[in-house]
Amino acid sequence: MKLHIAITVAALAMASASFAQQPAPGGGGGAGVSPEVQAARAAMREACAADMQKLCADKQGREAFMCLRENADKVSQGCKDAQAKMRAAAQPPAGD
Repeated sequence: MKLHIAITVAALAMASASFAQQPAPGGGGGAGVSPEVQAARAAMREACAADMQKLCADKQGREAFMCLRENADKVSQGCKDAQAKMRAAAQPPAGD
């Protein structure tokens, strides 16, 4: 059971990494991810782990992340909040 949870959390991590792969603010096109995005990603993994296990246990990678989005009405409020913070952190700054 613990292994299954660990695999699920790892799948969520991979899915969120693919979602957030954008250059850090300031450009450069490097592989670096801003500290804000890293923190938001970690918070989302933690906040959504139980929801992932309950709703999307049979999914991996991007499919797992999409499963959470498709079940948005069923995920916990903490997971919803973490997803919103992740999306906000991954957005490029407006007005540049």
